[in-house]
Amino acid sequence: MTLRDAARAACASHTFRHSWICRPNLTFSPETLGLNRNTSTNVITRDLISKIDQILQSRSGMGVKTLNFDLLCCDNIDFSYLDSWLHIAVTPGIEELILSPPLPTISVYNFPCSLLSNGSGNSIQYLDLCHCILRPTDGLGCLRSLTRLRMFCVRITGDELWCLLSNCSALLSLELRYCKEIISLKIPSLQRFRLLDVVLCDSLQVVESNAPNLSSFYYSGILCQISLGGSLQVKTLCMRCLYQANIVRYARHSILSLAPNVETLTIASPSETVNTPMLSGKFLHLKHLEISLVGTAAYDYLSLVSFLEASPHLEKFELSIRQHHMEHDSILGGPSHDLRQILEQRYDKLKNVKISGFCSSKSLVELTCHILENTTSLDCLTLDTTWYLRCSVTKSGKCYPLMDRDSLVEAQKTLLAIRRYVVGKVPSMVKLNILEPCSRCHTIEPLV
Repeated sequence: MTLRDAARAACASHTFRHSWICRPNLTFSPETLGLNRNTSTNVITRDLISKIDQILQSRSGMGVKTLNFDLLCCDNIDFSYLDSWLHIAVTPGIEELILSPPLPTISVYNFPCSLLSNGSGNSIQYLDLCHCILRPTDGLGCLRSLTRLRMFCVRITGDELWCLLSNCSALLSLELRYCKEIISLKIPSLQRFRLLDVVLCDSLQVVESNAPNLSSFYYSGILCQISLGGSLQVKTLCMRCLYQANIVRYARHSILSLAPNVETLTIASPSETVNTPMLSGKFLHLKHLEISLVGTAAYDYLSLVSFLEASPHLEKFELSIRQHHMEHDSILGGPSHDLRQILEQRYDKLKNVKISGFCSSKSLVELTCHILENTTSLDCLTLDTTWYLRCSVTKSGKCYPLMDRDSLVEAQKTLLAIRRYVVGKVPSMVKLNILEPCSRCHTIEPLV
């Protein structure tokens, strides 16, 4: 290296270190450290370790507000380095700690809970842990400022999580994703706790919340025993069950006991093989209902009237249907006078209805006609003959997934069914939106 090049490197190194010294918020990743991704893994790891060491040593005695280690792609960093960095940087006054250690290959990083026991835990407001082991004990200490806790692929048991949460009196929200050691999730009586979000914790058998002010509950995974303590404060509830059938039926039976005052309800079911029953219980506060399901020949879409009839203040209804092949009897296969009708109901608050994956199913057309004939407040009806992501919103600029020929033929039949049975029932003051398959991404042949 020439003297001039050495001088330039020294200046650049000094500028680099100085810029990091002044920052209260530190994010360490190959990108933020300016590492060359085209070099070997060993070189990237060596340079990353060297730069983080330099930065933290130069900041000795200086507080950090936000500390973020984004090291998922650095799979050959010895965990002892991470231990050392955390002990240097996690000091009293830190407010956010985000840790994504190298993805586990042979071993998993064991988060040192002692970091939170020396007074540093008192100031942390946001803790985000990913791909690590967390074994809190009774001696953990009080995390009195922690308001948000997020765990992704963290090895922690239900008892250990209870121990942790019991020391978080200010906690507002808890997000758990792919935490597969938790069998029983119990939330202590945290007065400020508002949001619980659980995604695919596959060993989970029990969810029990004793938090009196819980207002939002999101659950995705295998249906388990759920108790929200009869909380009257739960306003938003989302249940997406990916492996069990008849979740819509379960919701009609059980949601009222879980959250009697729910205002926004989202239900996703992989299959419905039995119809939704008519029950006496009412969703007196429900304003927004969203149902997603996979169409099966056994399910009668008209039975969804059970939810409409039970929701006198419903304002928005969204139904999304996914099916690769139409299994229901088509409305085009029988006489129009064969349409079923339900005893007259009145929906005086319903303003917006959207059905995605609309098809020529007789029972779906009957549901749509029922809504049109019994809703005096309707402003807009949207019937989308597809269920995919349109090219206008995908990064690739193409619809995904593309519809096969059978689906395109069914879409054309659906358009015919809409014109024949639906359009004539739409009041003049209601805006009807009919969305066809994208002609930019699909070759559409009209029916002869």
